Amino acid sequence: MTVGSDRLLRRAVRAGGGWTVLLGVTALLGAAAELLLPAALGRAVDAALDGSPGWWPAAACALVAVLAGTDTLGDLAAGTGTARATARLRHQLLRHVFALDPRTAGRHPVGDLVARLVGQAADAGQAGSTVVYGLVAVLPPVGSLVALTLIEPLLGITFVAGLVLLTVLMRAFVTDASAAMTGYQRTQGLIAGRLHEAVAGHRTVAAAGTVPAEIDRILVPLPLLRGHGRRSWQTLARAAGRNAAVAPLLSLAVVAVGGWSVAAGWLTPGQLVAAVQYAALGTGLGAVTATLNRLVRTRAGAGRIAEVLAQPTRTYGPARVPATGAGTLTFDAVTVRAPDGRTVLHRVDLHLPGGRALAVVGASGAGKSTFAAVAGRLRDPDEGEVRLDGVPLHRLSHDELRRSVGYGFERPVLVGDTVADVIDLGVPAGAADDPGRRLGRVRRSARAAAVDGFAERLPDGYRTALADAPMSGGEAQRLGLARALHGGRLLVLDDATSSVDTATEYRIARAVAEHGDGRTRVIVTHRATTAAAADLVAWLDDGRLRALASHARLWTDPAYRAVFQPAGEPAGRPG
Repeated sequence: MTVGSDRLLRRAVRAGGGWTVLLGVTALLGAAAELLLPAALGRAVDAALDGSPGWWPAAACALVAVLAGTDTLGDLAAGTGTARATARLRHQLLRHVFALDPRTAGRHPVGDLVARLVGQAADAGQAGSTVVYGLVAVLPPVGSLVALTLIEPLLGITFVAGLVLLTVLMRAFVTDASAAMTGYQRTQGLIAGRLHEAVAGHRTVAAAGTVPAEIDRILVPLPLLRGHGRRSWQTLARAAGRNAAVAPLLSLAVVAVGGWSVAAGWLTPGQLVAAVQYAALGTGLGAVTATLNRLVRTRAGAGRIAEVLAQPTRTYGPARVPATGAGTLTFDAVTVRAPDGRTVLHRVDLHLPGGRALAVVGASGAGKSTFAAVAGRLRDPDEGEVRLDGVPLHRLSHDELRRSVGYGFERPVLVGDTVADVIDLGVPAGAADDPGRRLGRVRRSARAAAVDGFAERLPDGYRTALADAPMSGGEAQRLGLARALHGGRLLVLDDATSSVDTATEYRIARAVAEHGDGRTRVIVTHRATTAAAADLVAWLDDGRLRALASHARLWTDPAYRAVFQPAGEPAGRPG
């Protein structure tokens, strides 16, 4: 992952664009002024002692002004470049996460992904400024060494011995801090993931009265987080302590050698002033330590982002469905396995003619939702093939697949600024026409999903902001269903009417049948009335297709009737 994080850091540096270049120029100019200032002050001292007029005091003042200007401009360039790079990394990470196979994306808890997106992307976005400051931070010690050597070679020899020792100490700091910071960020992501799970299930937690236990579960990794944080600060403190111990000794050695050189007549008082300032400038490695600490955080953050970006995204082909196709759905020996190796669907063979409705039923854990996911390529089978109008789903292009298949879920996530945006989200590219036609399309979908009454009672109708449209679980489910109706060939409803009453479900079933324009429908359901309204029923039992027939024919089997009955209740007649 080191190679991936380094490559990502290089991209982040380039993402800063011209602002990173401007930061480099201003930082170099500021470092040059900082190195020239001691020489100018030394010359000014000698001029004052000699009583000769000179322009060195004015030069020193000009260098101070340059330092102030470069600091201000550098802060602006660093902030803007970091913001641009962070935004680029966040967009890249989001696009990649959405392009992953759902199983791959599901391995990362939402809270962990949020931590990477918000925290670690911001750390990695500082790559440009960190690299510039890191390179410029080397200039004061190196420049001071050169200046001291030019003033008096013995001063340069004294100074270089101390720099070698400080360099060894800084290398140990980088190694220790990198391990501590990486562990801290990983543990932070783990806590964020557990917190998101608890917030998402807050009603269940409150109803069960397990709030204290849930808090304890979330905070289990806290000692580990504290340990990583303590090691980070201890490492930084050790580095600062070593610098604080060695740097004054090195400055004192330079002052001693410089004073002896003045007494011997080798140096002027002004040169001694300059030498003392160069010694202080070269040994003031606090900026170097801070820059190294930023580099550690930046590299650790880039590594966390690179972990996700290294996972392969789902691929698509160039194919399109035949223009004359009717939505024929075919399962050919489809097998799907869970991450633990357990078989969820086992060699399912099925042929559903176009325009028909297929109800998928079975006991809990029979594989119904997996069947629905495979039917529209929300998930790829581990073995076998799914075809739509004779074309394997994995060969369809991304846009063609989204145009052809619509999904309705039990708990849909509503995306959009307004209610109309939510419903119209699934409209294929190029179909966004004038507002009047768009509103008509939205109303037809809402009517088919039996959510038109809810939308029209809102203060601004379909233009009501989603945040200002309080809704029940059933209304949210029907909005998701209205969005799914844009699928042109295949409509997959994964328990998408579980939160509505029987009368509303009947209305939806009739509307979907009339609104579908002959589309094929795959309906995961637990209700006998829905199964009875379908053309065929796929009865799943422990991942296997136990039967494919009409509801009326299957109803003669007591085991089939038991699928729709709560435990302990006798089976009744079909609705």
